Amino acid sequence: MARFEDGRPEMSVEEFRLLRDHVYSHCGILMHEDMKFVMERRLWPRLELLGLPDYGAYHRYLRYDANRSAELEAAVESLTTHETYFFREPLQLQSFTEELLPVLQKRNARLKRLRVWSAGCSSGEEAYTLAMILRDSGRFSDWDVEVHGTDISRRVLTLARRAEYGPSALRATSRELQERHFLPLAPNRFGVKDDVRAWVSFGHLNLLDEAGSQLVPRMDVVFCRNVLIYFDLAARRKFLRIVRDRLVPGGYLLLGHSENLLNLGADFEFVHLRGDLVYRRPELDDGALR
Repeated sequence: MARFEDGRPEMSVEEFRLLRDHVYSHCGILMHEDMKFVMERRLWPRLELLGLPDYGAYHRYLRYDANRSAELEAAVESLTTHETYFFREPLQLQSFTEELLPVLQKRNARLKRLRVWSAGCSSGEEAYTLAMILRDSGRFSDWDVEVHGTDISRRVLTLARRAEYGPSALRATSRELQERHFLPLAPNRFGVKDDVRAWVSFGHLNLLDEAGSQLVPRMDVVFCRNVLIYFDLAARRKFLRIVRDRLVPGGYLLLGHSENLLNLGADFEFVHLRGDLVYRRPELDDGALR
């Protein structure tokens, strides 16, 4: 077994492929061949913590140990990136505010109920941003409104529920919005105000878990930004089937600007807004998923 000068074991190509495939089968995240060093570096602390001699032993632990489920969550946590901030992708948020919200207000006027899903919500910035936009629009003050954030990482969900952030998370947030929606806490720490938090809930979810996704109520809008880039074609198709099932007919899907549904969007209509391209589950369909 090859080792580095500091004594760490080197991950073999076969160990990389075994671990990569195991992670992929769990959550759809695909580590390409050129990411072996990243996987090696990020998983090494897990080997140290568990007292395992090499990555082959770690793979066996993930397959057979009684604590394998919890450790697999820890491995995925180590391999994923959660950096985000409030009011990210402002042109898309502007299109959501100015063009989609009037449509949603009119369509749901009888029930006065609105559901928005932040899928892959990380530490909560996107979910709280959406709640702030909905409150500031003035369209839904007497409605039953919920922004539901989900993520595969329990650690970031703990941070999201705490709703406390540093200056980096607010780097795209104007002073006016900071004063309206945040309270100063300790030096360089800011807390989301309770009226915004009241519209947001968080839950743990693997986005490729079809059974778990059934617990998510039907949504009017799904934001899933910069998540599909981690999936291969098969995982993207599976996720889109799940999302379509969770959208009400006529509901909208908004992706990150680097993502699209080319060759994937047979079950969605393309909607061209002034500042964005979004996707919609057809108003009239038979519910079949292709």
